[in-house]
Amino acid sequence: MSTPLKITRLDANQVDFKQHLDALLAWEGVSDKSVNERVEEIIAAVRERGDAALVEYTARFDGLQVNSMADLILDRARLELALERITPEQRTALEVAAERVRIYHEHQTQPSWRYTEADGTVLGQQITPLDRAGLYVPGGKASYPSSVIMNAVPAKVAGVPEVVMVVPTPRGEINELVLAAACLAGVDRVFTIGGAQAVAALAYGTESVPRVDKIVGPGNIYVATAKRAVFGQVGIDMIAGPSEILVICDGQTDPDWIAMDLFSQAEHDEDAQSILLSPDAAFLDAVEASLNKLLDSLERADMVRISLENRGALIKVDSLEHACEISNRIAPEHLELSVADPDALLPAIRHAGAIFMGRFTPEALGDYCAGPNHVLPTSGTARFSSPLGVYDFQKRSSVIFCSPEGASELAKTASVLARGESLTAHARSAEYRIKPQ
Repeated sequence: MSTPLKITRLDANQVDFKQHLDALLAWEGVSDKSVNERVEEIIAAVRERGDAALVEYTARFDGLQVNSMADLILDRARLELALERITPEQRTALEVAAERVRIYHEHQTQPSWRYTEADGTVLGQQITPLDRAGLYVPGGKASYPSSVIMNAVPAKVAGVPEVVMVVPTPRGEINELVLAAACLAGVDRVFTIGGAQAVAALAYGTESVPRVDKIVGPGNIYVATAKRAVFGQVGIDMIAGPSEILVICDGQTDPDWIAMDLFSQAEHDEDAQSILLSPDAAFLDAVEASLNKLLDSLERADMVRISLENRGALIKVDSLEHACEISNRIAPEHLELSVADPDALLPAIRHAGAIFMGRFTPEALGDYCAGPNHVLPTSGTARFSSPLGVYDFQKRSSVIFCSPEGASELAKTASVLARGESLTAHARSAEYRIKPQ
């Protein structure tokens, strides 16, 4: 048996709990100066030399030598071939997941609308999709076909005509599951490029890579830094931090289940965070025992250990209501309400990316096939951010039509306000529309 886990144990009533919690939650996702400078150089090179820079960086960073950009483009036929190459079981799983994600996101669609006032003035909102979306997908062994589905399907449901995917293939290593997922999700074109150079290509366009309106999808620190750098030139989904799970449990769920739920986030990377809140001290002891019992059975046991010992915690609270208060302070990416009556707690939850209700709804189901999106706000940003959705791939334009009568009345108000701001042309533009008495 391996060395027992040294996971943090806290009591929410201890005097210094707030300081301990703040230290536990602290995560600095800002790139250092060297990363920023490198990313700026890469972006500048791609803007200046286009495809040639992409070919050069692919050779340098991915160890893949090609003659031209044409060798880094996969057409729709290649995606369909991937769908044929995967196992029937894998294909069925991808199809089920893609369909469930599609059905859920179809509920997010909103129609354009307008209303007419008594004098004939018409006001409304026109909703239109982006022209083109770019999807970044990590490559090599750290590939996530589920992320392809979660990013591409909402874009297609939103009506985006073209979804372009970039995915690095280090040393030529292609993940057929990722390409198959892209085929099922409706991705139109794939470029086998990655890193900051791929983000730059999507943001500014090259001879081969089309410029997109928005870039979505996860990546390493260079990708995140590049997304931040090109924001404003294009839209981005978010700057994602490490994955997080917060479990609130009444002490009646199988401790092994809760332990594995905590593991499910800790196995993402060393910076991931797994926290359990419970009013039952004996249950916290039981979960800690389960963590130690089950840890060695995991493929990524070493990574899980680092994550749990550095950023994990088992926290004793006064009550489930008290747990909800702390949860709102944390604003977790994933929140499990592993209790007898999760609906009773739901009104108290104000900040969470996704809420998993009851003992039989582990976060892992949401990652793959429940239906809601698994691209969620992290690092406390659930206080003001939402999951990726159809709305992220659409724009809203205000529609304004004034009848002569309506313009005359509105112009009187506009004139007063414009002159109060010393904007004479605004005032006179409005006043021209005032009907003579």
